[in-house]
Amino acid sequence: MSSLIKLTPTEPNLREILRYAGGSADQNTLALVDECLAEAIGALSFGVCYRILRVNITDSLCDFEQFSVKSRDLAKNLNGCAAVCVFGATLGAAFDRLLIKYSRISPAKALIFQAIGAERTEALCDAFCEKLKADGYALKPRFSAGYGDLPLEANRDIFAALNLEKNLGITLNRSMLMSPSKSVTAFVGILEEKYEN
Repeated sequence: MSSLIKLTPTEPNLREILRYAGGSADQNTLALVDECLAEAIGALSFGVCYRILRVNITDSLCDFEQFSVKSRDLAKNLNGCAAVCVFGATLGAAFDRLLIKYSRISPAKALIFQAIGAERTEALCDAFCEKLKADGYALKPRFSAGYGDLPLEANRDIFAALNLEKNLGITLNRSMLMSPSKSVTAFVGILEEKYEN
């Protein structure tokens, strides 16, 4: 069964936001980032849905009890793992509405909001992985559909296993794009010696 948690990531990382925006730290840009951050705070609704599943790897086939995925790169990433945490995370629909609004009226703000969304999404995933570590799990780096040879179509199985539309309001279209746009799915390998079940 899937578990839902609400997490609050660490404070926004200004350096990362500027990196995602491709901007410099001049006074005007910093003022714009501050203005956008102030507006974004009320629109962020962090949510994570996850399941821990046993994994059995044979060559490039990763069998996760509920579904299986063929990917040599994912199999390599999960080498030595007894289980995997599969999760979905989102910033929510209200943040997407800000992105849409400013894409129409202010390209500069739209760019900053995109950068804030990217930084906040990464921070949410990092906070979730830190929670797993605090719970005693030794983890491999997270791995998402679209990395290496893991096809985006793997998201279909992830969505079904986690019921992401019901649990987090995330939908997946025919092109494998998620809505809200600042949403991700990932596998996180759990090393064998730290997994008991």
